[in-house]
Amino acid sequence: MGKTALLIIDAQFDFCNPEGALFVPGAEIDVERIARLIALEGKKIDGIFVTLDTHKVIDIAHPLFWEDANGNTVAPFTLITPAAVKAGKWTPRYQQDYVLKYLETLESEGEFKHFIWPEHCLIGSKGASLDDTIMNALLAWTHETGRDYKVVSKGINPLTEHFGVFRAQIPVAEDPATELNKAFLEELEEFDKILIAGEARSHCVATSINQILKYAPSLVPKVTVLTDCMSDVTNWGHLADPIFEAAAAQGMTFSKAAGMSV
Repeated sequence: MGKTALLIIDAQFDFCNPEGALFVPGAEIDVERIARLIALEGKKIDGIFVTLDTHKVIDIAHPLFWEDANGNTVAPFTLITPAAVKAGKWTPRYQQDYVLKYLETLESEGEFKHFIWPEHCLIGSKGASLDDTIMNALLAWTHETGRDYKVVSKGINPLTEHFGVFRAQIPVAEDPATELNKAFLEELEEFDKILIAGEARSHCVATSINQILKYAPSLVPKVTVLTDCMSDVTNWGHLADPIFEAAAAQGMTFSKAAGMSV
């Protein structure tokens, strides 16, 4: 019998709870489905990996990092482009030369455009913790199987976005934590089947899948994306659609957790 891994992406309070700072509508149901899968099929799951989006308050994608032409802090969900920064519409309060180059690199490499998010998943905060439903499911699984879940943190460096599990959008020089996480990819290679769930489909899940396509194509036939265990940031599902289509074309499986036998 082959070995199965479950990768749960960013199933945290701020994304999964209606009171969270960056609640993803539907995520409160997603975590229930993930927990149900663990409860019913947990004995067949050989490893569970959970990622934790983790940020500082002053972060390149948080409001306090930026100001407008009048010196006011920029509002969440503002689009920041290199052209607008050069025109003086938006100004980074920190490391201006670096930030402009960062934005230009995002643009040239075809990564997601740079948007400002509400402060979320702050280090040490309730918002950064795992959703209670997932936490309880993990505890029950560990006690039942004698296997502990593993945690992968991302997003701690405030000078780059880190949507994907495996690499920051733009790695920061001399910070290995932002580079491609080859050790994690190699660990996943040990499994015959990899189930992927979590939040948000439009951003962190989609980017993680895209990184598998780019950096670990050997994993593609092993991956099953649990489509009923992830939701989009409202109005942003279009970001994930072409990535999911490309993944399916390359042999990645898309299925629902409901009724699944691992």
